[in-house]
Amino acid sequence: MMGNGRKFGIIGCQHAHIGIFIEEMQALGWECTGLYEPDHTVLASSLAERYGLELIGDRESLLADEQVMVIGCAAINREKIDVIELCEQRGKHIMIDKPAVTDRAGLSRLHGVLERGRIEVGMMLTERFRSSMYTVHRLIQSGELGDIVHISMRKPHRLNPVTRPAWHFDRTQSGGILNDLLVHDFDLLRWLTGREVKTVSGYLAKHILPEYPTFYDAAGVQVFMDGGITAQLYADWHTPAGSWTWGDGRIFITGTSGIAEIRLEGDPLLSRDEVVLVITNQELRSVPLEAPPFSLAQDFLNRVEGERGLISHHDIYTASEATVAADEGAQIICRE
Repeated sequence: MMGNGRKFGIIGCQHAHIGIFIEEMQALGWECTGLYEPDHTVLASSLAERYGLELIGDRESLLADEQVMVIGCAAINREKIDVIELCEQRGKHIMIDKPAVTDRAGLSRLHGVLERGRIEVGMMLTERFRSSMYTVHRLIQSGELGDIVHISMRKPHRLNPVTRPAWHFDRTQSGGILNDLLVHDFDLLRWLTGREVKTVSGYLAKHILPEYPTFYDAAGVQVFMDGGITAQLYADWHTPAGSWTWGDGRIFITGTSGIAEIRLEGDPLLSRDEVVLVITNQELRSVPLEAPPFSLAQDFLNRVEGERGLISHHDIYTASEATVAADEGAQIICRE
């Protein structure tokens, strides 16, 4: 484990997800030297106040500081690859909020950075570090569900459009709903099954916000994996403002010996705690959750120190590649 006194900085603060990384790094004894966000967003000011950070007007002070070993980045999605390459040039390891890239050209650039291996690149694939996901992963590995047959993931989201920056509604800038939301799911498919994605086909649908012609508000993907495993992924921006959660995410896993359901945001009639339900020939039960032994930030720092991480460069690239491919090949459906 890395000792206290190490420093990190933030370049780009366009999404609140970066707060998770800041909080975890500080909990591990790391000091944040400063937060750089050229747009001077309300979010950047809010996170700076919450975590006691200095808002700085020049990213060079972070890049030139030899004690700053790690950069966190939640820039506009299309610009993240620019920051990754900048960090490679300056010898800084980098953790980015998802997605890493928004299109095939960005994917090619990411591949170059990862292949050269001069720095460690992390991506905030936070779903792996949920207690529910960690518990189900161990359950699958134990063989209790048998061989995996099918996985279905449902990820509705609340949009709150007046709170979103304009770039969020521009597919070129954001990458669109598939790149933005389903990269988590492609990573989980590989992690849960231990298999690779073979082919994908899907759609992008538009029902709302005609003033944003490239903003699609729903997406679905059919996935075929090695070993005959199939999967269906769905995401949308239609969770009502009055919902009890930002999105009632659920994952259904079918095996030859049992099935599992993960209620990522709990049950509004019972509790907001995430829940894992398992049905086998013997019983229906709620499975006690087991917390991962370390955080996303610690896993990344383990790689920085030369150890093997739970999330590797191969995982980041492969999940990104599958998502870009799904977006490229998606059929466009628009409400008439």
